[in-house]
Amino acid sequence: MTTTDYSALDRPEISMNSFYPRRNWTPTPSGAQDFAVPVTDDISLSCRFFPAGQEQPTILFFYGNGETAADYDNIAPIYNQVGVNFFVADYRGYGNSGGLPSFSTMLADAHQVRDEAVNILQAAGYRGNLFVMGRSMGRHAAFELATNSPDEALKGVIIESGRPILGNFCFGVDPTIAEQLEAGYRAKVSSITLPALVIHGEMDTLAPVEQAREMHESFASERKCILTIPGAGHNDLLYRGINEYFSAIREFVGA
Repeated sequence: MTTTDYSALDRPEISMNSFYPRRNWTPTPSGAQDFAVPVTDDISLSCRFFPAGQEQPTILFFYGNGETAADYDNIAPIYNQVGVNFFVADYRGYGNSGGLPSFSTMLADAHQVRDEAVNILQAAGYRGNLFVMGRSMGRHAAFELATNSPDEALKGVIIESGRPILGNFCFGVDPTIAEQLEAGYRAKVSSITLPALVIHGEMDTLAPVEQAREMHESFASERKCILTIPGAGHNDLLYRGINEYFSAIREFVGA
């Protein structure tokens, strides 16, 4: 498919309304490993890996806006408990990463994070399948990798609290350009053929559940499923339905 030029979203006056970078880093939790993934000669992204086992599947996780990798210190062990290795990456300007965020670099950096994660896993003898997961804003990186997965490196994509549009990233962009970008983005989402799991709160007011259902239907995947959690909004899915949430993930990745 044709590659869309997202440079219009990278202008500072646009990016400043879209990203909410937050510096945050914690001492490495017991059993976890920290990595710095270089994305340019002078910028590296902070990443944290929580292993469950060499034979277990791994989720490469991209989080929502305003979060950081260190925010998942207490959540990652639950992934481990259901038999999943958990690799979470910060964006530029978030966590302990250098640089400043932009839409185009978020997509480009996702490829380098994936490649480095694969190298790390292979070097340490991990043999389980690799999946990508994006929560809210993290869907952009997940979609990027799901539509550009060389040699079937990824076995599936999980989208939590996501939707098939650019949304806030088009605020302030010329309406004609924004319409063209949105059309290209929807085509990109619809082109995904990897197995897909969608998890969404039925009471989400930031990304209405109707958009999640539309996204799920649009995937070209032969295997796709959706879990909607009653009473859950955009940020409380674990609180409202933690058992259903992790049961769906465990079944999807075959842990």
